[in-house]
Amino acid sequence: MEEKQNKLIAQGKEKTEKLKEKVTAARTAKGSVRLNRTKLLISIVNYKDDARLKEIIDEVSVALSFTFAGTGTARTQMLDYLGIGETEKAVVLSLFPESDEDVIIREIRSKMSLYLVGRGISFTVPLTGISEIIANGLSSAAAEKSVDRRKIMNGSDRKYDLIVASVETNRMDEAMEAARAAGAAGGTVIRARSLENAKAEQFIGISLMEEREILLILTKKEGKLAIMEALSEKVGLKTDAGGVIFSLPVDRTAGISVADEEAQDHGEASAEENKE
Repeated sequence: MEEKQNKLIAQGKEKTEKLKEKVTAARTAKGSVRLNRTKLLISIVNYKDDARLKEIIDEVSVALSFTFAGTGTARTQMLDYLGIGETEKAVVLSLFPESDEDVIIREIRSKMSLYLVGRGISFTVPLTGISEIIANGLSSAAAEKSVDRRKIMNGSDRKYDLIVASVETNRMDEAMEAARAAGAAGGTVIRARSLENAKAEQFIGISLMEEREILLILTKKEGKLAIMEALSEKVGLKTDAGGVIFSLPVDRTAGISVADEEAQDHGEASAEENKE
């Protein structure tokens, strides 16, 4: 009798699992669910806060993270680069499964107290490609989670862009002055160097100095073009600064705008209600 009951229970579980698979397949077919891709989280936080940031991320997800030094001050009077109040900054790049994006951003907002001026910022950036080994490893850690397509941001949903400007070292004051004059609120500077780019330089028609500095500016979409044009005119490739300037789309944010972040959360809640 007990053996028969156990058999029936096992058959019931098997039917349940098959039903779940059918439901998932149906939802995927309808386009409401997509594969769990990898996204990039960029965080600019106060010096030594990078360890706490990683702890928070690992509490709710799994992420492959890298940290490097940046600065939140300029060499002149520009004292309000992103992260007002401290000169040394930690810039953290974290690769994580897309299904955990919402909870990661919420946890960072609350536990890092990014609503306070000078505590830092975090934002996510969509990726178009990544190493298969990393992608498979991160997605396997969130194998039971799915991504609701209705929560995925597109061009019309995004409010921010990240401007990246690589210029010759010691020309950053000029770059930031130009960006500010065009409406930029601030930026973060990191030291870098140009690798062997002789082949590309031959086609572009310029020669880049090896010692470089990279300026990161997070800006509203509507202000991006004016800032990029100002940077190009002041420190672009046609100037002695030899600036290489480009921009990236930004999805979710933390520590930027309370109003925009509340709107993001409202959109999440609406998607969940519609889902139910």
